[in-house]
Amino acid sequence: MARISGVDLPRRKAIAYALPYIYGIGLATSQKLCALAKIPETKKVEELTEADVKAIRDAIDSTVKVEGDARREVQASIKRLMDLGCYRGLRHRKGLPVRGQRTRTNARTRKGPRKNLARRSG
Repeated sequence: MARISGVDLPRRKAIAYALPYIYGIGLATSQKLCALAKIPETKKVEELTEADVKAIRDAIDSTVKVEGDARREVQASIKRLMDLGCYRGLRHRKGLPVRGQRTRTNARTRKGPRKNLARRSG
């Protein structure tokens, strides 16, 4: 099993579709990495030789931030927005949608379960 950047890649998938299991790599980036490492995108992970895996690791190290570094960068960007007190930072701080979605309905993922208001009777 190929282990790249601390992630076990699925064995029976083509390398172009297995690399996006690594945080920070999407399909387009994985295709570029395959081209850079001179490995056909259709080659299965279980068919890779040690030289192929090393070529992919070198390509990733030289071009892309992945896993811990990428997560840290994203968290630092969010923290910067929150410290600035800009609109997007305030939305992050309150746990509300950040990119302009409506919140009157359909924001349950960010807002959490409904909190029913105690109705006044009378």
